Amino acid sequence: MSFIQRCPWCEGFDLYRQYHDEEWGVPLRDDRALFGLLILEGAQAGLSWATILKKREGYRRAFDGFDPARMAAYGDEKVQALLADPGIVRNRAKVAAAIGNARAYLRLVERGVSFSDFLWQFVGGQPILNHWESLAQVPARTRESDAMSQALGKAGFKFVGSTICYAFMQSAGMVNDHLVSCFRHGQVMAQE
Repeated sequence: MSFIQRCPWCEGFDLYRQYHDEEWGVPLRDDRALFGLLILEGAQAGLSWATILKKREGYRRAFDGFDPARMAAYGDEKVQALLADPGIVRNRAKVAAAIGNARAYLRLVERGVSFSDFLWQFVGGQPILNHWESLAQVPARTRESDAMSQALGKAGFKFVGSTICYAFMQSAGMVNDHLVSCFRHGQVMAQE
């Protein structure tokens, strides 16, 4: 049996390894998928990504597949239902942010702005290819994530601080932060 070397952060349970092996760092350009990922990254604030990953299907169900038009129309009754739903993180500020972010997303669309183009502009439309040898080298934020955070905030998005934006950029493949020793580093580079 051969040993597969992965980024050490994903070791611990199968769902985490599967996410690392199949999704993390793969360039994502679909508007709706990017929107859903941004909601999940914001929900993670103060928690582990493992917690959110375990609740991801609950989020998709509770937030109507991250349909921005449906989410933007949520009223008090739906908010109360969300706050009672054990399938998501029941935090009033994060639930309100998700709904507000759907409204901000729709405002961008109304202006003729592609969400994917809006987000990818911060890396010049192409993934940044990093060559980290250890987790200690990987930054928590960068000037690109600072710029994304500022622009999202100006557009009305919440829970989009620079550290959240950098984690989002890693997940969405805007940066390749797989360690060079990880089997996915080269595979993800080939997908770019």
